[in-house]
Amino acid sequence: MRTLALFLAGTALLVGAAPASADTVCEWIEYGEAISTAAAPPPDAPRTGEHDRARTQMAIAMFEALNAIDRKYESYLGMAAAEAGASQDAAAATAAYRVLITHFPGQKAGLDDSYNVTMLGIADKDAREKGKAVGEAAAKLALTSGGMDSKIALKHYRPRTAAGVWTATALPVFQPYIFTFKPWVLPSFDAVRPAPPPALSSERWARDLDEIKRIGGRNSPARTPEQSLMAKYRITPNMTPSLRLIADAPGRAPVQNARMFALLAMVSDDTGVATGEAKMHYNFWRPITAIRNAEDDGNKATAADPAWEPLIGTPNHPEYPCAHCSGAAAIATVLKGEVGDAPPGGVRVASRSVPNSIVQVIPSLDGWVKEVSASRIYGGVHYRFSNEAGEEMGRKVAAMALSKVMRPLPQQSAAR
Repeated sequence: MRTLALFLAGTALLVGAAPASADTVCEWIEYGEAISTAAAPPPDAPRTGEHDRARTQMAIAMFEALNAIDRKYESYLGMAAAEAGASQDAAAATAAYRVLITHFPGQKAGLDDSYNVTMLGIADKDAREKGKAVGEAAAKLALTSGGMDSKIALKHYRPRTAAGVWTATALPVFQPYIFTFKPWVLPSFDAVRPAPPPALSSERWARDLDEIKRIGGRNSPARTPEQSLMAKYRITPNMTPSLRLIADAPGRAPVQNARMFALLAMVSDDTGVATGEAKMHYNFWRPITAIRNAEDDGNKATAADPAWEPLIGTPNHPEYPCAHCSGAAAIATVLKGEVGDAPPGGVRVASRSVPNSIVQVIPSLDGWVKEVSASRIYGGVHYRFSNEAGEEMGRKVAAMALSKVMRPLPQQSAAR
């Protein structure tokens, strides 16, 4: 499962390392998304998960390759420092290419052409060959990381119902294999599982159910036109404008960008699976089910509306906690480690769910997270308590990543 969607002992910085364009990292990150999308099987085809981590492995490979040359951070995979004079562009491109061609050999023609375009731009043959060797080594390490654990049994979903009673037959979007992936950062995917949702007899349950019933209904008079737009705009947010703004800032080294994208990918993977684990553990009902059956919740402060429908489509998996919220909070926490409260000029967010939409600017990363959470209430698919639990989960995963992996080396910390 992805949200969105979009990311150890070191030595001193090598003197004389060949410079690189910061764009090389961004271009291969974006190209990797295009390649994996082009290689995706039809929606109704069986999925095995063997390529689900391809883009994360690619991002890690580019980080390891660049960090081996421009040693600023702890290595995640234990890669040794590279020989002086290696081209960073060649190293990053080779690392990305090798991971992608391994996962998507059917895209070889396009991958070969794109790789050759990158390499043709590197005039120094010796630096290019040294960089290629570094990239190959980084890709080899990355391709062995983050796979599935064969010792973990597949978790097949069983619809919960009484014998003989009909229930919906569409299985949730979670594939049985996703819970067999090895975490990148977390000790286990249940390590950040939130406490249970409020009791159905509680005041909090009645208050939050009433809120979404009033605001999230398809024809709600309490929801403003702007809130209706945001509910749809944020179904599939696109953070690329902000990521490019950060990556293109003057003075940023390529390895900084590679680390940012690698951390985003790792944190997104772990947050997504951890959120899915919690959802399947609690199996909590969605607003459309709860509101239509409120007479059965045992709470005198709630009332059923058998015809109630949400503004947007209800995702096909349990409600608690909110995955949009955990994903947004995780991304925001990583990016705050890069730029503080917001990039210069604000947080720029596009939308893949509203065709041809303009980029929206939000003052702060924390503000963006709150708006993502609010949009799920406006859309009628998440309770406020679920949003808060999701945000807390995402922040925990990201904070753990920032404190445990790819940390700045001591001399770099002191220099800052």
